[in-house]
This record gives sequence, C-alpha cells and structure tokens, in this order.
Amino acid sequence: MTKSLNIGLIGCGFMGRAHSNAYRKVNNFFELAHRPVLKAVCARNADQANAFATRWGYESVETDWKKLISRKDIDCVDICVPNNLHHDIAIAAAKAGKTVLCEKPLSMDTKEGQKMVAAVEKAKVPNMVWYNYRRVPAVTLAKQLVDDGKLGRIFHYRAVFLQDWTISADLPQGGTALWRLDAKSAGSGVTGDLLAHCIDTALWINGGIQSVTAMTETFIKERKHNLTGKVEKVGIDDACAFLARFNNGSLATFESTRYARGHKALYTFEVNGEKASLKWDLQDLHRLQYFDHGDESRLRAWKSIHVTDHGGEHPYMDKWWVPGLQIGYEHSFVHQVADFLQGLETRKPAGPTFRDALETQKVCDAVLASAKTKQWVKVK
Repeated sequence: MTKSLNIGLIGCGFMGRAHSNAYRKVNNFFELAHRPVLKAVCARNADQANAFATRWGYESVETDWKKLISRKDIDCVDICVPNNLHHDIAIAAAKAGKTVLCEKPLSMDTKEGQKMVAAVEKAKVPNMVWYNYRRVPAVTLAKQLVDDGKLGRIFHYRAVFLQDWTISADLPQGGTALWRLDAKSAGSGVTGDLLAHCIDTALWINGGIQSVTAMTETFIKERKHNLTGKVEKVGIDDACAFLARFNNGSLATFESTRYARGHKALYTFEVNGEKASLKWDLQDLHRLQYFDHGDESRLRAWKSIHVTDHGGEHPYMDKWWVPGLQIGYEHSFVHQVADFLQGLETRKPAGPTFRDALETQKVCDAVLASAKTKQWVKVK
C-alpha cells in the first residue's frame, strides 16, 4: 500500500505540464512508498485552469493560490509561476505546514532566497527546487565519476547554454507567455533562467564557487510591454559570460545567450581533470563523452558512453526499457519526483533543497554584481 501525497500545483504553463507528467508516471516505473495524487491546480484564468485540470486529471481547480494553500486536503504545494511570486507562495506554504516544491531559480535574489530557506527550515517541511538536469542519467554518471576520483584533480569546468528565441525586436515583453523578458517578473534574463541550470550542475559536480567576473549585454534596449501597451526599457540580460574560480582551485567559463541563431536549447558542459575528462550535450543527452589518459596510448581517445545499461551501473536506467533504448528530457522530472518521494520515506532530503538552491542564487547575484561593477566579486 502506498501513501497518498496530495499535490496542489500553482501555475499551468510549460513547467506545470512537465511536473504533472512526472507525477502521473513516477509510480508506474519506481517502487515507492508514496503516490502523488493530482488534487488541485491553481491559475488566475479559470478557463485555462479547468482545461489543464481536464487534460492532466486534476480533481479540482482554484484561482487563488492562498485558497489552495489553506486547503487541508493539500499536502504538497508545487510552485510553477513567474519568479517574483516564488517568495510569497513558498513562505505561506511553509507556514501552513505544506511540503514545498519550487521551480528554478529559487528566488528573485539572495535576500528573498534566504527568507524562503528560513521559512521551510523553521517549519521543518520537506522542500526541493526543480533543477532537473541533475537527474539526466548521463549527468548523474558524470557526478559519480568525479566523486569516485576518476578524473583526479579538477583543472577546468566550462558550460554553455544557448538559445535564439528573443532576437526579433518585434517580440514584446511581459504577460503570461513572455514574463521571462520582464525584469519585474523574472529578476534577470539568461543569468537566472539558463545559467542557473549550468551553475547548479557545476556546484553539484565540482563544489562551491569562490569568485566570479562577468559581463552582460541587453541587445534590444526597449520593447513593447504586453500589459501596459507601452514601449518600455528592457531590464533583463540577453547574454552573459563569466569566469569563475572554484573552491577546489579549478577555473571555469560560463556562457549563455538568447541570441545564438540556430540554437534552440544547446546546453553543454565539460570537466577536465589530471587523469580524465568528460563532456555532455543536452541535445544528445543519453551519451556521456569520456577521455581516460590511463588507457593504452595507441587506443587513447574520446569514448561515447551510451548511458542506457540495465545492470545497475547506469543511474535510473534499470527502471525503464531494455539496454540500448534511450530516454528523454521528460524523464529527468520523473527521476526528480522519484528521488523526492524516496527522501520522504528515508528522511534523507533529495537535493537540491532550498538551501542548496540558495548557493546557486548567490552565484547568480555575484555574476550580475560583477557585470555592473566590472570587477571580480566574491560569492558570499
């Protein structure tokens, strides 16, 4: 018998779909003590919320997130709304004793994030932030290889996340679909949206970041705002590149832009160590590229590891199909739900928790501060 965990989802956009799909699938593939129940979905637009509830199987609909949180039949609040709403919803949910899941980035800035961490820890409620790329099997394998010392001392980490969807000057900012272009809703541009993923993965694999120096650019300075109808200043960063020094002494480069024509979602990272190197590409997400200098010299080369084996050596893959058959983007969310539910049972929290995600927020804030001051900034 499984225990029900009644989910209250706030927000029914792209991430709401990804999370709902994970809740529906997780118990079909993982043996867990808890079973998510899609109890309620909340959105300001009742028609959209009802349509979403019908499609995904939610039992009820709310149009006020405060009412959803106050419901006694809601165990877990899942926050899938613009970044400027994370703080108030998370703190209210924690005070109500609810389990809290929150989309990334954790908050608009470090100050907000600290209050959110304090709230969930004071209430002692389980919490997690949806940095799903940790749960791609090839990325998890990369983490294991580094932890096992296969790479030896780490010298370099480099990450890139490229898109091209905001190049047109005719694209407006703000509103339901384009809130990521509005600084009041998003807090930042590619730094909080794309580089936050890169930073979280880097911190998880390679440890803390000590200091950064960055530059940002907003290529289109003004855009029409969907809510006001007026042409307004653009406050987000369209592109960001920064250098970093990790606590372990390794150096890093990070780059992200929404102005790389031909790239819809190119996320790659590479780690170089004294014994070996590895690299990963989101667009070939089931493969991990690996170079081992310890191989016989005449056979030394980059290897393409197809991370699909069932034998227990490849993370998560024993839950899916036969060896050789790959999985995709959506499965990373299923894995995250599975790990979170297992954490409820074992009382060993699945990361990243709010406190873990706060470290990513600190790096993002240091990057933006460095871009303004044009100086090296310590991550505090």
